[in-house]
Amino acid sequence: MRHPSRRLLLTLVLAGLSCAASAQQSGKPLTLVVPFAPGGGSDTSARLLSQALASRLGQTVVIENKPGAAGVIGADQVARAPADGNTILLGNIGTQSINPILYKKLPYDAKTAFAPVSLVAELPQVLLVHPGVQAKDVAGLIALLKAQPGKLSYSTSGPGGSMHLAGEMFKSATQTDIQHVAYRGGGPAIVDLLSGHVQITFATVLESLGHIKAGKLRALAVTGDKRVPALPDVPTVAETVPGFKSISWVGVLAPAKTPQATIDRLAAAIRDTVAQPDIAQRLNEQGAVARTTTPRQFAALIESDYTTYAQLIAEKGIKAE
Repeated sequence: MRHPSRRLLLTLVLAGLSCAASAQQSGKPLTLVVPFAPGGGSDTSARLLSQALASRLGQTVVIENKPGAAGVIGADQVARAPADGNTILLGNIGTQSINPILYKKLPYDAKTAFAPVSLVAELPQVLLVHPGVQAKDVAGLIALLKAQPGKLSYSTSGPGGSMHLAGEMFKSATQTDIQHVAYRGGGPAIVDLLSGHVQITFATVLESLGHIKAGKLRALAVTGDKRVPALPDVPTVAETVPGFKSISWVGVLAPAKTPQATIDRLAAAIRDTVAQPDIAQRLNEQGAVARTTTPRQFAALIESDYTTYAQLIAEKGIKAE
């Protein structure tokens, strides 16, 4: 689950940056670097927004996909870009809080190379089981796992990804034994859950909502601290395992030393846009949760998640491939 939906992310960010880019009035293209591969073609709503943005501002908006190395290649491009607010990064929990733990030789210092602008959305994960699994809720799954230690397996996008970390957090919190099966990407991890080759996974609501509604997978719980509008009848893991929380998120960052006035304009534009009812509705329908922050709050979130996952990765001896 390292590659969130381009439809959601690009739509929100492009809309959110319209006011900020207008304020800059630099005449230069505004480049949004997405450090992952496109999600299968250009998204219609993103294209419409980009065209409207260009028309209104007289400024070209360039979406640049720079995939590779779990987001490191794209992030490095932004880290090296001029600090003028015209090149920004669509980062996530992986690029900002997890990669600095897993990869000891990044081409940049993740803690100093970027200026956090704003969170855009939280992406809660959902604990999924194959319909053949007897458990109907989290308590039932825990009982089943304790009765059959090491017999069930969970799929992930690979070592150190958010799916993997959520699974390991669940194992620690419930003192259960589940076999980890790593795949090269979240797609194959879900495919093998659908086929019954594995029994459990943790995936974003965005990735799994269609399968849940079709009855192909059973959602036992979401991993945030609140239920999500897209799955109102699905409880949180924390309702059974107090204190449990494991979510992904996406947000905007600029190169370090970008002027504070530019950062503040970008943050205000994103905040105002995500607060719009139609944007919030799109987020809710797709299983995300709209949430913006001040630059300082976003920096604190990145650091908090770094601390949480550094401890978990050390305890479990998790290493990148």
